[in-house]
Amino acid sequence: MDPIVAGLLATLVGAIVGGAVSFLLNRQLHAQQLERLRAEHKTEFAAEDTVRHFLGHRGYTDRSFDVLRKHLGGFEDDELRRILVRAGAVRTFRDDGSEWWRLLSRMDEYIEQKAARRTDAAEPQGAGRPPR
Repeated sequence: MDPIVAGLLATLVGAIVGGAVSFLLNRQLHAQQLERLRAEHKTEFAAEDTVRHFLGHRGYTDRSFDVLRKHLGGFEDDELRRILVRAGAVRTFRDDGSEWWRLLSRMDEYIEQKAARRTDAAEPQGAGRPPR
């Protein structure tokens, strides 16, 4: 084999092996750093999971801030609001001024329910029902 080709081949193999080792070591380092950060912020991650659980309940698209605060004790109001936003929730206010939250991912479901309620309210009494 030509010495130049052998040298190029050895260089190429060395670069591939070196790159693979570097990639694997960096991947392991990043996994360790992520695990350490999760351990440091375990409370916040658990709170976000709990928020998603409450706001993801199929029977309720919205939850009042008071209910969420009651079930997620130990957080100041503004800190709880930041947790809600990190969990993917949006805030709305009702006519009475109360603060309500819902997951942005459930906005279509909320709109469908609201439209269904309007349709039911606009339908005259007894319409669509068979006589008894």
